[in-house]
Order: sequence, then C-alpha cells, then structure tokens
Amino acid sequence: MSDPHVLGPDLAPTPFTADEIRAGNPDGRRLLVRTRLEGRTTYHCDSFQDGDADGCALSQVVTDASGTPVDDPRTSRVTWRELQAHAAFPEAATTVTHERIRLAVGEVDCLRYDVQRDDGASTFWFAVDRPGMPLRYASRGAEVEVVEIA
Repeated sequence: MSDPHVLGPDLAPTPFTADEIRAGNPDGRRLLVRTRLEGRTTYHCDSFQDGDADGCALSQVVTDASGTPVDDPRTSRVTWRELQAHAAFPEAATTVTHERIRLAVGEVDCLRYDVQRDDGASTFWFAVDRPGMPLRYASRGAEVEVVEIA
C-alpha cells in the first residue's frame, strides 16, 4: 500500500500513521482514562516508556480519579503499527467526519469515526493534533474519555 494510513485492502484509512503515533507519544506520556459503564465509573492510566523506531513499553494501571494507582501496572511491548491497527476499521462499515467537541482536556478538533459492527455501532473521536488513541469513544454501552494528558 502506498498510503501509510491504509493498512490493508477494504480498510478505511486510519487517523494517524505509526510514525505519527510514535512522535505523539514520547517516553513519559501519560493518559488518564475514565470509563463509564452500567452506572459505574472507573479510571486507568496508560503510560509510554522505552520508545524506539519500532515500538514502546505500554503500561496500564487501574487508578483512582486522581490517577493514583490502586493496582499493579501491566506492561507489554507494542509496536507503533499495532497501535495504528487499533483504528483500522472496515471501509464499508466506517464513516469519517470532522467534528469539534468539548472534552475534559478542552475543546478539540476531531476526526469522528462511526463504525457499524454486527454487535452494534461504535463512535471514536481522534483529536487531529494528538496522534494516538481516541480521546473519546462510545461502544457497547461504554463511554470512555481521556480526562488528563501529561
């Protein structure tokens, strides 16, 4: 494929390339993420360390609302391409639009991905100027939002 945003046939372009995700998530980048599901609110942090041209160590830990860990972190090595692939959705089931939304981290210009799946619709908002995971998504009754970026 000549377009680095397209990871395979019949896939919609991803919002960011692997190289853009790498540049946007330097060592020490920390995201506090809030999840609301079935009347419960939980938090976790994602942290990036030991980044190189191929990937990084991604740590995830359950936290309280302030971001203080309440459990042991789980760390795994991931490639930037694997992270990019999380946003590789079937082209025929995906609609991409631009939308400006208000989030806990401020007002943000986003690429909105609406994805129709057999188990329901999912919506992902990727901040145009923050390569990486969506800053908000809604899927299967869950509402997930990045509430702090450090």
